[in-house]
Amino acid sequence: MIKGLELSHKYYSEFGIPMIKNRFPQYENRIAVGLAGNGSECFGFDDEISEDHDFGPSFCMWLTTDDFESIGQKLMQSYNELPKEYMGYKRIVSAHGLGRVGAMKIGDFYRSFTGNETADLQLAEWLYIPEHFLAAATNGQVFRDDLGEFSRIRSALLSYYPEDVRIKKIAARAATIAQSGQYNYSRSMRRKETVAARLSLDEFIRNTISIVYLLNKKYTPFYKWMHRGMEGFVILSEIRGKLEELINIPVQKEAWDISAVHNWENKLNTEDKAVVLIEDICVRIVKELQKQGLTDKEDPFLDNHTSSIMSHIKDRQLRAMHVMRG
Repeated sequence: MIKGLELSHKYYSEFGIPMIKNRFPQYENRIAVGLAGNGSECFGFDDEISEDHDFGPSFCMWLTTDDFESIGQKLMQSYNELPKEYMGYKRIVSAHGLGRVGAMKIGDFYRSFTGNETADLQLAEWLYIPEHFLAAATNGQVFRDDLGEFSRIRSALLSYYPEDVRIKKIAARAATIAQSGQYNYSRSMRRKETVAARLSLDEFIRNTISIVYLLNKKYTPFYKWMHRGMEGFVILSEIRGKLEELINIPVQKEAWDISAVHNWENKLNTEDKAVVLIEDICVRIVKELQKQGLTDKEDPFLDNHTSSIMSHIKDRQLRAMHVMRG
């Protein structure tokens, strides 16, 4: 199977380049071309299963507002006249796949993900843009951008969060990891509320993945690609495997039926394999927080590090927010 990004580049090279050169020669060096945005192929995560929708020969053409008003409609018409099948692939567009490829305004592309046509974002905007939107806005490849406007905004977003925002998010994730995994999972199991315990584990896993991305200075993609996207991380790379191990542990009901548990108070139930893994993961996160200068405490309970993390935020408004916001 050919990857979507490679297929896109080949399709553009064979059909897109001559189409733009012959029909829009005055704009050839003003049209940014590539493939980015929504879709597993833009992350390089596509496989045979991905081919059932919104996969196939295609590419994006990003134009300034003025250029789009001049040639946008004609450019899109010419794009739609290109061969629909290439190298044995034909794009099947889903109900939510319209507008992902073809001609579009640079500003519209970025506004759809960040709410802003440029990367000139306020701290509060950075804080509340969903992380997977920023991941989608900066994924894929740019094949050509002589004008440089599309790539300028892309580069600014790829520079990652302002440090105050990154720290605020790390504090929020640390608090939620502690609440869900180190606290509420055990309490739910003691009460025999296995659904609540499972939800606590899910929250723990989601926030653990997010904090690992933050510590690696990478945007967290859409939830179904969060774990896959951890491949190749330099920082806390081992946590990817530990989370897979955690999710595959059967529900530990028997571990909470032992008589010793009935008198359990502020102690870890080491009979529950999930508890042991959770604590191991949290200890590793604490060590990385220490390495990055965000805490100097040794306490394995992550919530006890949040004040230290928050103290490193310079912006007063961000520092004054509730620790779990962000």
